[in-house]
Amino acid sequence: MAFFWCTEALPLAVTALLPIILFPMMGIMKSSEVCIQYFNDTNVLFFGGLLVAIAVEHRNLHKRIALRVLLIIGVRPALLMLGFMLVTAFLSMWISNTASTAMMMPIAHAVLQQLSKSSRDRDIEEGRNNPTFGLQEISDKNKVTKHENRQIHPLPPGSLESKTNRIQKKYKFSQGMSLCVCYSASIGGLATLTGTGPNLVLQGQVNSLFPNNVNVVNFASWFGFAFPVTVIFLLLTWIWLQILFLGFNFRRNFGIEGQMQEQGRAGLEVIQREHRQLGPMTFAEKAVAVLFVLLVLLWFTRKPGFYPGWGKLAFSDAKGKSLVSDGTVAIFVGMIMFIMPSKIPGLTQDPERPGKLKGPPTLLNWKTVNEKMPWNIVFLLGGGFALAKGCEVSGLSQWLGNKLTPLQSVSPSTIVLILCIMVAAFTECTSNVATASLFLPILASIAQGICLHPLYVMVPCTLSASLAFMLPVATPPNAISFSFGGLRVSDMARAGFMLNIIGVLVVMLAINSWAFPIFNLYTFPSWAHSNSSTHCVSSESNTTLSNL
Repeated sequence: MAFFWCTEALPLAVTALLPIILFPMMGIMKSSEVCIQYFNDTNVLFFGGLLVAIAVEHRNLHKRIALRVLLIIGVRPALLMLGFMLVTAFLSMWISNTASTAMMMPIAHAVLQQLSKSSRDRDIEEGRNNPTFGLQEISDKNKVTKHENRQIHPLPPGSLESKTNRIQKKYKFSQGMSLCVCYSASIGGLATLTGTGPNLVLQGQVNSLFPNNVNVVNFASWFGFAFPVTVIFLLLTWIWLQILFLGFNFRRNFGIEGQMQEQGRAGLEVIQREHRQLGPMTFAEKAVAVLFVLLVLLWFTRKPGFYPGWGKLAFSDAKGKSLVSDGTVAIFVGMIMFIMPSKIPGLTQDPERPGKLKGPPTLLNWKTVNEKMPWNIVFLLGGGFALAKGCEVSGLSQWLGNKLTPLQSVSPSTIVLILCIMVAAFTECTSNVATASLFLPILASIAQGICLHPLYVMVPCTLSASLAFMLPVATPPNAISFSFGGLRVSDMARAGFMLNIIGVLVVMLAINSWAFPIFNLYTFPSWAHSNSSTHCVSSESNTTLSNL
């Protein structure tokens, strides 16, 4: 499966179905036990979350949010880049990274075209060149000068050099805008459990490999850990892209120079025109927004960690454990969208059936869901869960854990750093979901073998599986930005290589600081004990902290 996933000899989703055929034939698991992995609670959460995301896209709510934020932030070069990054990252927290990139890229290029057009028109009218943003184009009539004897003389070298420099600045700013959108889409997906596939793979495999865990990875705990990672990483990415593509002239980048004002107005006109075209907020948009906020609130308050939460208070079993999960909440809100009308019901007659009233369409319909639901990812997640379960049942995980016990003499933080770098490099060439599905069962075995809290190893490598910034084929957002033109592979590789390094360092900072109280990484947990970890005891002498 690893070979097929890396080479894509078969479609990723088709490869993910191999356990259904091979595990029963090899005597590893019953077919009924394998098939149940393909639609477990984590896949239900993914499906329910996408129902809400599809409704947000279908009703165009995401575009209204994006344009409103851009109007607030403004269009000065550095702030324009930051604005697009913040909007794209926020949208990627809730809808797919691909959808957020596909929506934001045309808006970004429309703004760039308007900025370039404005400066070109002003140059023609005033007969001068405007250095604002370096986005203006060179008028053909300024390339040469004519004397009365009709001899043509080229412009002085200094003038040509200045114009060439402005064209280069325009080109680099366009590159920076394209890259900031696709990179922020990948970074934003890290913040929420449903934001990107590897996060859900982690939750599913923790629940599969350690069924006695106390729901340690849930929406609230993950958001508390990953949201600061996203904020820090996003700001560092913005600084790096600004340095790389805008240079060190911060007065110009932040629009402090007086020449920037007209250029800023041109960009604002584009955003204002797009916003006006949306018209007033419809009933459907308001309803989807309310249900979206309700979903997030229910996710956060089900099991927040610092108080029992409504899941445990209202729906608990005899042992006091919550019977509902984050997937339950997602499906509940998703079903409401199939029931709630998209318009306020009235007494409108159906023209096709005289005498009968016509009901308004619902917020969401199955045809739209069927067209926009990424069914291949559902099967890909399931295949990863089945593979992890097979590793556990067959004894491969235990064998691997026993073989890796000599690593106990190596510093845990060094092990995690090496693994993060390896996963980040691997994910550049293959699907991030496939990468997480392959590595996480092995990482769990490593942690058990050397008496480390499994999440101390699995969580940072899960985040590293999303650090695919160097190649256009690494992620769909990268491919979308690359398809708009103006980018070379070397440009993406140069910017992405540094982001990979920054990302790994931010992840290492997070897992060695605020992750400890959130996931209780201080001791080896009782729920992680297995035959390969019988030598591990939950005592102060075997804490992750003391090993560090």
